[in-house]
Order: sequence, then structure tokens, then C-alpha cells
Amino acid sequence: MTLSFQIDNVRVGAGDLFLIAGPCVIESEEHALRMAEIIKGVVRSLNFPFIFKASYDKANRTSIRSYRGPGMKEGLRILRKVKDEVHIPVLTDVHQAADVAAVAEVVDVLQIPAFLCRQTDLIVAAALTGRPVNIKKGQFVSPWDMKHAVAKCRDAGNSQVFVTERGSSFGYNNLVVDMRSLAIMRKFAPVVFDATHSVQLPSASHGDEDHAAVSGGQPEFIPVLSRAAVAAGVDGIFLEVHDNPTEAKSDGANALDTRNLRGLLKELQAVKKAIDTAHSTP
Repeated sequence: MTLSFQIDNVRVGAGDLFLIAGPCVIESEEHALRMAEIIKGVVRSLNFPFIFKASYDKANRTSIRSYRGPGMKEGLRILRKVKDEVHIPVLTDVHQAADVAAVAEVVDVLQIPAFLCRQTDLIVAAALTGRPVNIKKGQFVSPWDMKHAVAKCRDAGNSQVFVTERGSSFGYNNLVVDMRSLAIMRKFAPVVFDATHSVQLPSASHGDEDHAAVSGGQPEFIPVLSRAAVAAGVDGIFLEVHDNPTEAKSDGANALDTRNLRGLLKELQAVKKAIDTAHSTP
């Protein structure tokens, strides 16, 4: 059962294609505001609905030496400023049920990280806020099992829930995307495809005494998988974008350069239009 709902000016599950995008982590107030303005400028010219995403804490970094973010208090202050000054809806992830209420006071969408998609208390706490909830499918979870995560949210009284595909573990340090999962999950919830985490090579760099272990990536495949996902009928596309990926403090190896955003979104709109036209032609 796919239910539609509204997040600011973004319609979820109603047949429109929308974008969730932003840097992996909040690097600074100035950078978050700049990224929000850059992305908004691109999507506004294309009439592409958009939700800004950035994390205040990356609790699942590969190395304890990796940058995690500014923390909840400072991060929420920055996200509120992005929301108020750039006038866009914002999304961030939560890792503990105890943090959910404070985060829900600021953001428009609460995101359950992939590694936590089976955590009942966290999902229920997010649902009880009344905010829309995005549950990312764990790399270890089958698409049909995600209906249980969705049910936890709905049973708590919140039908504003969607799921995000971000690839499945394929051996060590690699992910693959089974496009069948998009159609399977869309039978019970709106579906977003995370095109940047899906090209991640988890913990591929083991690091050394001077460098923290980090994940690698294959960003050249972002357009390929994005086009395929839109053709498969997803409701939204999730992209971690950065104006200088080589200097990003998190997930730069699989981020989309902002210079490539407009071209990719135009391609996705063309694919969506072609599919919609084919479906409407007798």
C-alpha cells in the first residue's frame, strides 16, 4: 500500500519525482548554507522538488579518528538556519530514541540510518513525533523485510513513511543494487533511491598510522544507477553532493560534484517524462 503525503512543497508517493540532496555531514554553518543555496538554485530552475539533507553526527564512521560532525545542538542550530534563511524543508538522521524529540522540533523529515533500520524503539520514537520518517534499507536486509520496518511506523500511528534503497552488501567492501527491490518495496511504501551511497565501497581504505580508514566509491556510476531507478518507478532520488568532493569531510569518494547536478537532474526528468508518456499512451 503506497500512501501519498506532503512535505512542504514536496509530494511523496503521488507520482512526482523529488530530490533529497546535500552534503553527507554538516561541515560548517557557512558550507551548509552555501550548499543549500547552490542546490536550490539548480532545482528551482528545473522545477524539481527538493529536500535538503545533512547530518549533525555521523555515528557510524569507519574510524574513530574520522570527522563526525558538529554534534546535535550546533547541528540543529545550523539546520534551523538553513530552513529559515533558504526556505527549504530539511532532513537529518537520528541515532538514538532519546534525541528524536529535539530533532523533530527543527527538521521536516526524520531519517533512520540503514544500520538502524531494525531498531524498533528508534522507529517508534520517530513515528510518534508526527514528522515524516525515511527508513533507509540496511545493506543486510531484503526488500520484502522492509515492510516490517514500515509497519512499526504505521502501527505507531504515523502513515507518513517512505523507504530508501542504498544497495546491498556483496562480499567485502562492495555494494550492488537489485533494481527489483525498488518495485518490491513500492508495493507497501513510497521509495527513494540513494544513488551515491549505492556506489560506495564501504571501508575500502584501511588507513594507517597517519590516515583514518575511510570508504571509497565509484561516482562515475551515479548517473547510470539514477537513470535506471527512475525508469524503475521510484518516487525520489537521494544524492549526497559537495562543491569539492576531494576535500569533503565525509563520503567525498562517492559524492556527486555540484557541477554535475544540473545535467543529471535534466536526464532524470527526461527519463521520467518518457516513462510517463509511455504509460499514458494507449
